[in-house]
Amino acid sequence: MPKTVDREEQRRQIGAALLQLVAERGLDEVSVRTVAAATGRSPGAVQKYFRTKDEMLTFAAELAGERVERRMAEVDTALPVRQALRDLILTTLPVDTERRAEATAQLAFAVHAAHHPRLAAIRVQVDRDIRQALAGWLESAGHATHAQAVADAVIAFSDGLALRMLYTPQQHEHLLTVLDHALDTLIPGHGTVPHLRE
Repeated sequence: MPKTVDREEQRRQIGAALLQLVAERGLDEVSVRTVAAATGRSPGAVQKYFRTKDEMLTFAAELAGERVERRMAEVDTALPVRQALRDLILTTLPVDTERRAEATAQLAFAVHAAHHPRLAAIRVQVDRDIRQALAGWLESAGHATHAQAVADAVIAFSDGLALRMLYTPQQHEHLLTVLDHALDTLIPGHGTVPHLRE
């Protein structure tokens, strides 16, 4: 009997290997050949799922964004606003091995996206989805007047914080203190809000 191949699962395995490769060796080292080697496949086997490097990069960028959104959806947004917002930001920061790999890949994708419209479009959509979810959640918490501005500030701040944590891992504790001070400025009050996602 022929073996059944889950095409989507195979694509996800290749995408995950690409993210790890970017994190360990940089985007310049990514090719069909190097990703194939990382997954124990031949280049021809990888090309059954992705014809080009750009196709692999596009899928991996979507996969990285999906992972972040999934972690954000798992945050208990019934906590006091400031605590929930802190937990949401932590889902994007390189505070463990997995998130460090993802943050490194996301930074590489962001730089690459400056010259690749398809990759830029994916990043813009992920930012838009997160901004919309954050703003809606903040509005429900009574921050309707400045919800969009706070959402934009949170995204920009978490991106910058992630970057600094990548190249100064020895300053993680200090940078988390910086995060707390910033949150005290953005969300001085406390309270509870409905869930971000049902």
